[in-house]
Amino acid sequence: QVQLVESGGGLVQAGDSLRLSCVVPVPTFSSYTLGWFRQAPGKEREFVGALRYYDGRAYYTDSVKGRFAISKDNAKKTVYLQMNSLKPEDTALYYCAADWGGLRVDDVHEYDYWGQGTQVTVSS
Repeated sequence: QVQLVESGGGLVQAGDSLRLSCVVPVPTFSSYTLGWFRQAPGKEREFVGALRYYDGRAYYTDSVKGRFAISKDNAKKTVYLQMNSLKPEDTALYYCAADWGGLRVDDVHEYDYWGQGTQVTVSS
């Protein structure tokens, strides 16, 4: 079983930035759609953004467009989530996920592998 490893979460103030990292230890990193999801207490896990594997196109949920950006480093097998202008409503446990040959980038059920999550807390 492949275990993704996230890091970079923390407690910040509204308007601050954070960059989350996620190591994806798979043999064919470039064949995976890489996604970020988040889950706030009492809520379902929701899609944040993803990089589609075959063209590298990025997708984002509306609430983070213009503030968050996903990138990856193929050599390090690492995907990043740069979060700017953070808001209290961004507070959640953030998960990275990998989906081999994934096309439905925003479907939580499509992803094959997950990390353990990293907490992001934004104070007002």
